[in-house]
Amino acid sequence: MLGSFKRLFQDRVAPQIAQSSPEAREHGLRLAAAALLFEVVRADGTVKPEELAVMRAAVQSTLALAREEAEELVRLAEGASRGAASLYELTSLVDRELPFDDKKRLVELLWLVAFADTAKDAQEELIVRQVAGLLHVPHPDFIDAKIRARAQSGLDQG
Repeated sequence: MLGSFKRLFQDRVAPQIAQSSPEAREHGLRLAAAALLFEVVRADGTVKPEELAVMRAAVQSTLALAREEAEELVRLAEGASRGAASLYELTSLVDRELPFDDKKRLVELLWLVAFADTAKDAQEELIVRQVAGLLHVPHPDFIDAKIRARAQSGLDQG
């Protein structure tokens, strides 16, 4: 399984990033970011429909994709997430290619997915913390993203 993710990354993502086309670069980044979102969806061992719904909505609206494109990206992201040997494989690309404000926004989206089921799960929080660290998002920005996501999800501060 680990080999399958590496093949997916080498065959689909890395060549696109290496190409000079902005569209190819964008697709690779979208896949890596969506896979990070799916990491939060599956962090507690259960893929919940409300978490998947928030992930799909985040992917579709944030990336301005048609519904079919968003669905395909979510399917690819699930495979990439399940096959990843570590978060570093996904975050290294995102960290290198995305501007800082986009990294902060991604952390906020990770929190939105984590809060989708209204249950605070330690494993989900751990994934968000690890991703934020690997993206070099400072702790104050990490907390800001958490507060914004909680407000958007309708949960009380805590």
